[in-house]
Amino acid sequence: MKTAIIHDHLAQDGGAERVAKTLQELYPDSPTYTLVYNKKNSHPDFENKKIHTSFIQKLPLGVRAYEWFIMLMPTATEHFNLNNYDLIISSTSFSAKGVISPPDAKHICYCHTPTRFLWTDSHNYLNELKYNFLIKKFLPFILPRLRLWDRIAAERVDHFIANSYEVKKRIKKYYNQESEVIYPPVETNKYKISNELGDYFLAGGRLVGYKRFDLLVKAFNRLNMPLKIFGDGPLRSRLEKMAKPNIEFLGKITEDEKIKLYSQCLAYLNPQIEDFGITAIEAMASGRPVIAYKKGGALETVIENKTGLFFEDQTWESLADKIIRFDHRLFEPRLIQEHARQFDVSIFKDKMQQFINEKI
Repeated sequence: MKTAIIHDHLAQDGGAERVAKTLQELYPDSPTYTLVYNKKNSHPDFENKKIHTSFIQKLPLGVRAYEWFIMLMPTATEHFNLNNYDLIISSTSFSAKGVISPPDAKHICYCHTPTRFLWTDSHNYLNELKYNFLIKKFLPFILPRLRLWDRIAAERVDHFIANSYEVKKRIKKYYNQESEVIYPPVETNKYKISNELGDYFLAGGRLVGYKRFDLLVKAFNRLNMPLKIFGDGPLRSRLEKMAKPNIEFLGKITEDEKIKLYSQCLAYLNPQIEDFGITAIEAMASGRPVIAYKKGGALETVIENKTGLFFEDQTWESLADKIIRFDHRLFEPRLIQEHARQFDVSIFKDKMQQFINEKI
């Protein structure tokens, strides 16, 4: 059975890209079709794979500023010629689900979330993108057309897989489609429990609006306790200007650095509404508790008073109050790590293979 993997874009190394990487491991001879491929920012494992890019790759700034070409992405996706394939597996939070597949082929979509900038986070998206003034003024008139295309694209999928029950609800709400939940893969075995703890709290990921790093900055500005934040993104400069010296922005870090940071932090902080929340799982795989906002994917991954704590209101005051009352000695690292192991990459592979075998 000839299989093609479709992924929105390979321009960063995040949780969605780890799913695409794992799908390639399941189907090592299958090519991956994607809008753009940025070797510098992508995981090195993609370098030896068969990658087919769209015409956006060849446009001026097509790779470096692919977001500028958002209105071309549906057309670029539909231009992929998949006529020779029997099975299409898309990994997507936007366009990949809109490929045109052959009549007899099966299209299985692993959905990270219905497109955030179209449905749940459109206002923040417009504010954060580094577009020039004219493009920003023009975009609000484009988004309704993209929403219509996004709904039509969802109808082309034969079977949806959601990466959490939170996303399953969104797929039903915005696409009126049923889905099965398979949690995304996490390489839990590479994270270790440390015998030494630091004096800092930890957070990380892409520095964008919905991640709510602003809450962390406001809370720790007042708590005057050490906070380390890894990752980069469009809001980094703004957040750094807000932050006092007790808050350290680490930027992009190596895997070894991240493993050490996780293992020695007092707790990992998750102030956002996540689709799933891979970084929280990585922290728990290191035996560290998570302090999370009580909504979204965290409700499926964090067990209160066993693997972490929840704060009720998405405000810096609620978060700060929970941190003041937090005592890391009340948590058992081995139990936290054991809980995280249920999200391991091996389990993802088994469940994906079983689902696909049942549907084809």
